[in-house]
Amino acid sequence: MGSEMCIRDSLYVFASSDATQPHNSVPAVSNIIVSVTREAHNSSMNKSNELAENRTDWAEDRTILANERTFAGWMRTGMASLAVAIGLKAVFGDFDPTWAAKAVASIFVVAAVYIFWAAHDAATKTLDRLNDHHANAQPNARMKTLAVIFSFASVAVGGILWML
Repeated sequence: MGSEMCIRDSLYVFASSDATQPHNSVPAVSNIIVSVTREAHNSSMNKSNELAENRTDWAEDRTILANERTFAGWMRTGMASLAVAIGLKAVFGDFDPTWAAKAVASIFVVAAVYIFWAAHDAATKTLDRLNDHHANAQPNARMKTLAVIFSFASVAVGGILWML
C-alpha cells in the first residue's frame, strides 16, 4: 500500500496507489481536489492583485508628491533667474550705456516668467494623468495662481529695473 502526501497551495492531498481502491471513485476525488485547489489559487491571486494595486496606488501618490517637488524646484529656478536680473542691475548700476545692463536684466526677467509657466504646464499635465489615492495633491488652480503671481511680480520687478 503506497500512499504519498502532496502539498500544494497549503492544501494537503493524499494520493493512494492502493490497488484495492475502486477506479470509479478517483475522478470524483480528483474533481474535488482540483476544485479546492482552484479556489485556493484564485484566493491567493485576488490577494496578490490587491497587493499589486496597493503598490501601484502608493507609487502614483509618490509620483504626485514628486511632481509637486519638481514644480517647487522650477519655481525656485525662476526666482533665481529674477535674482540674477536684480543682481545685474546692482552690479552694473553705473554701467554706460545703462540700457545694455537693463536689457540683459530683462532677458533674465523674461526667462523667469517663461520658467514659471513651463513649470505650471508640466506640473498640470502630469497631475492630469495621475489619480491621488492617499496623498492630497495640490489643485491645478493653485499652481496656476502661483504662476500668475510670480509672473506679475517678475514683470513688475523688470519695470522697476528699467525706471532706475
